[in-house]
Amino acid sequence: MNMKKYKTTRESSVRISELMLPSHSNFSGKIHGGYILSLMDQIAFACASKHSEVYCVTASVDKVDFLKPIEVGELVTMKASINHVGKTSMVVGVRVEAENIQTGKVKHCNSSYFTMVAKNDKGKSIPIPGLILENKTAIRRFVRSTIRKEEAMARRNRFKESEFEHEAHLEILDQYNVKVTL
Repeated sequence: MNMKKYKTTRESSVRISELMLPSHSNFSGKIHGGYILSLMDQIAFACASKHSEVYCVTASVDKVDFLKPIEVGELVTMKASINHVGKTSMVVGVRVEAENIQTGKVKHCNSSYFTMVAKNDKGKSIPIPGLILENKTAIRRFVRSTIRKEEAMARRNRFKESEFEHEAHLEILDQYNVKVTL
């Protein structure tokens, strides 16, 4: 089997829909966030594996904000597509929408970005196809992922334990419900 050198987002995009059942709900009767996260991880895996043509693992999940609750009986649709590729990793954008099947009203519940890494059968990271950017949306998503990655690295480096000077940040803590006892 010959792997393509480049692929479009359409070639690996995945869409799933599932009716939300009472067994998926939490104590307040809304759909459990953990259940939604599990579905998101599954669709990100499917999309990344489709693009890379190999098994993939989740390396990280970038910020999941639950914007609107999902109700029992709603039809949840998740859409996943490749937003960014590196040498062995890819960023999969996942969008979650819920539809009230009685009214037809659709609401955007959350979006998130999963970094997935392609692995061979020995668990070693392996190269993946590049991404063909066919339109302005694809370019915007690629650039946004690149900038998000750079910002995350800067954040990690800015707060390295070995270089962090707590005294320089103590006045920030005055605004919060904390008590410093050192």
